[in-house]
Amino acid sequence: MYLITGGRIITEEAVLDGYDLLIDGNQISRIASRGELELDGGVEVINAEGGYVSPGFIDLHSDYIEHMAAPRPTSLMDFNLSIRETEKELITHGITTMYHSLSLFKGSEYAYKPIREPENVKRLIDIIDRTHRSKHLVRHRFHARFEIDNVEEIANLKSFMAEKKVHLVSFMDHTPGQGQYRCLEVFRATVKGYDNLDDEEIERIIDRHQRKEKLTIDGIRELAQFAREHQIAVASHDDDSIDKLELVQSFGAVISEFPITLEIAMKAKEKGMHTVAGAPNVLLGGSHSGNLSAAEAIRKGSIDILCSDYYPAAMLHAVFELHRNHGMDLAEMFKLVTVNPAKAVKLDHEIGSIREGKKADLLIIEKIEPDFPVVTSVFVDGRLIQKTNYRVG
Repeated sequence: MYLITGGRIITEEAVLDGYDLLIDGNQISRIASRGELELDGGVEVINAEGGYVSPGFIDLHSDYIEHMAAPRPTSLMDFNLSIRETEKELITHGITTMYHSLSLFKGSEYAYKPIREPENVKRLIDIIDRTHRSKHLVRHRFHARFEIDNVEEIANLKSFMAEKKVHLVSFMDHTPGQGQYRCLEVFRATVKGYDNLDDEEIERIIDRHQRKEKLTIDGIRELAQFAREHQIAVASHDDDSIDKLELVQSFGAVISEFPITLEIAMKAKEKGMHTVAGAPNVLLGGSHSGNLSAAEAIRKGSIDILCSDYYPAAMLHAVFELHRNHGMDLAEMFKLVTVNPAKAVKLDHEIGSIREGKKADLLIIEKIEPDFPVVTSVFVDGRLIQKTNYRVG
């Protein structure tokens, strides 16, 4: 049993001062006015030192594991080591539930990544599943990012879903001229950033991608139905038109990841979808692809979830950036990385907010500088899995 005292508790409704929180077993047992709870010798008292007590962060979209497993294009690390070292990093950033976003990607004529070869993806999926069934720190989940030209991998994706190794599936189309790369100039600049290709070769790449075979609409609908039958949430990706929103929603998609414009994000919310943007977008002041500004969309109520995308540290800092420099309510900003993603994947009955009876996935967040928050304590399922003590002098 743990008693957390001396902190400011972040609930769904407000930031509570003057309250204690009692953890008993794997649950939040009581939230009561400071000093009200009677303690016995079996309770360890943890002083939050004036810091914030927050739910653990839930990251629905991050390909960070790809970087950890392949830090260089031709360097593949041991995959078990990669997962184990990744989760040690994640807890320092407050992420207690991670949806590792692995790409089922057909291939690329630029920026080749061997980590995305089918055999490597399958090995990583198996290790993610095995890690969660053995000793581990965070909740490991698998987000299958299915590129719709990868028709050869449909059978494998279905097998992963049937084996309960998939917890979220999104349908992606990175064909230049639509979606993320609707502006071909952005695509050309992106390709040049990866490889030293001349303009003629880039035009050949664009032409080949625009002509490639893709999964049909009926094929996407059938895969989405298969996912829903296995209680797997379905997401769309890079929605760039209202027609596309209506189409993906007809498939059963409940999440719109990275809507391209503010108008599309607002329309997705009107249709009752959960909307996701990258936390790095907040810190960078906009999209690296020239698309939607996450901070503006959050201010206008059209983005309700932030993910780390490729930079785990961004979730914590984006929350405080939005509060400090954009004047948004702190409790509401915490919901972007806690209860809102939990709702999107139907985990909010267990985690995502601080309520009596819910699982004790909790963080203590202190500021070591006026504008620099850090995670100093992490609880998962009521266990204290990390405590960091910053020193002075």
